[in-house]
Amino acid sequence: MTTAPQTDVAMGMTLELDVLAAPDTELAALKKKVYEHKIVILKGQHLSPAEFVTFGQRLGEVETYYQPMYHHPEHKEIFVSSNVKQEGQQVGVPQTGKFWHHDYSFMARPFGLTLIYPQVVPRENRGTYFIDMGKAYQKLPREVKNAIEGTRSVNSVRRYFKIRPNDVYRPITDVLAEIEDHTPAVIHPTVFPHPVTGEPLLYVSEAFTYELRDADDHPLPDSLLREVLAAVGQTDPTFQHENIHLQTFDKGDLLVWDNRSLVHCARHTLKPEPTVSHRVTVHDEYEFYAGIGTQQSANGR
Repeated sequence: MTTAPQTDVAMGMTLELDVLAAPDTELAALKKKVYEHKIVILKGQHLSPAEFVTFGQRLGEVETYYQPMYHHPEHKEIFVSSNVKQEGQQVGVPQTGKFWHHDYSFMARPFGLTLIYPQVVPRENRGTYFIDMGKAYQKLPREVKNAIEGTRSVNSVRRYFKIRPNDVYRPITDVLAEIEDHTPAVIHPTVFPHPVTGEPLLYVSEAFTYELRDADDHPLPDSLLREVLAAVGQTDPTFQHENIHLQTFDKGDLLVWDNRSLVHCARHTLKPEPTVSHRVTVHDEYEFYAGIGTQQSANGR
């Protein structure tokens, strides 16, 4: 296993590793590096879809995305983001992730590790934006930290739910009712310690967090959430905020990142280039945060 820190970037490291032949000890070391560096780029990978799934399974419990339209046709464990049709058919969903988010924060049990394996890489506008929400939390003004101490965030997919082919001609009220039934809003701590590093992590996102509540479950002013999102860089339309890091990648790279620590936003342009990415998501051996599962849904269910 050969490692090297990335140069001239805010986070991440590169790693050369045979992900299928590596012993369990090296995969455990890989995960530790992910928790420490937030992003690890595995160079020179040549995996089939089945092998990609197998690699994810070696890291932990693979989570299959709850909506089938995102699934790889042969391996449902793979989430496909693609604007390239195969034999005239759409496989996966185009233009995904155009907003700041943690993966699955709108679910009661988010996962710890996100694995992205680009298949078709844009020539020019490639990459994904990231914010380290541990470092971002440390930079918050003291008065803002005091204001969010002990609070909880309410998260829902409702704002960025993608309309499915079978939703065409359905009344929007029926679609909204189904969203609320299948993915009701959930509550997570606004700040919690990372289960491995102990680092305090700010857990809010522009996409899915729509309300903060105090310890007695009373809604807090919307202005507080807006202030927090602006302070960490999630409302900067220029992507020039000091907290924002653009992670680029090449064909053959496989990215593994800490989904607890990082929010990310896909880089899309007005004239999109052909792009295809495969994603596998993994629950590691740790609770996402201490006491998860004791939080109620926002609707009291």
